[in-house]
Amino acid sequence: MSASGIAAGQVEHMLRQVTPGRYDAYEALLRALATPASGQVWMLLWHGQAGSPDAQYGNMEVEGHGYAPCVTSAQELSASGWNRSYEVVDGVDVARTLYPDHYGLWLNPHAPGGGVGIPWLDLRRIATGLDRQPAGPLRLSEPAIEIPQFYALLAQNAHRTPAVRALRRAWVQPALGAPYLAIGLDVYDSSPPAVDAVRAMMQQSIGAVPDGLPVSTVAMTDEYDPVVMWMRAGARPFYDREAHVPAAPAQAPAAGGYGFPPTGRY
Repeated sequence: MSASGIAAGQVEHMLRQVTPGRYDAYEALLRALATPASGQVWMLLWHGQAGSPDAQYGNMEVEGHGYAPCVTSAQELSASGWNRSYEVVDGVDVARTLYPDHYGLWLNPHAPGGGVGIPWLDLRRIATGLDRQPAGPLRLSEPAIEIPQFYALLAQNAHRTPAVRALRRAWVQPALGAPYLAIGLDVYDSSPPAVDAVRAMMQQSIGAVPDGLPVSTVAMTDEYDPVVMWMRAGARPFYDREAHVPAAPAQAPAAGGYGFPPTGRY
């Protein structure tokens, strides 16, 4: 079997397993797309030829979100009836192209049931490393766990760290994996010395976290991170240098998914 045949076989096998609520199967599909040996897709070109400067992917809109359509094999290309040009691209490469413009990837839109959409946030995970980002859709909320000693120590250490402007928090429940506490770091300076100082601040504070409670950090400058977007939408800082005193926690808005398709979309 050719390399493209192997690629099509693995992606299409995973694609057939995806059903509503099967986040494990969906995650396996993302892993197949993220693997260079198996992750090729046939991108449908609306304009131009493969490799030409004027080549332009097709686009479609589903529930207000943009997607570029593709097919998963030469056989699916024939079944789709597409009569314009196309190009065969690794999933990682197309993910890097699409996600910065908040475009997702839609697999086999011609198929019975309409195919499967990969939102741009999941393309970001493919582009940057699936294990570096939590599996969505995420459920985000104000933390309910009471750990005032940790928050007080962290705020105290933040006040002693000039690079830190403010700190936010969120309770993150991924679709797969354990929930965890996320600390949003809003900093004035991202130079290496400042980064080292902030890292030291966290190390000095983490001892006050109860055993078994996972804690992660996110940079508030990351405009693509769904946890950061949720925090910016309504989670007030629990430490704010410019306010001089720690701010009282506010009720944050309900998580909106930020591009993840509803469970029933599959």
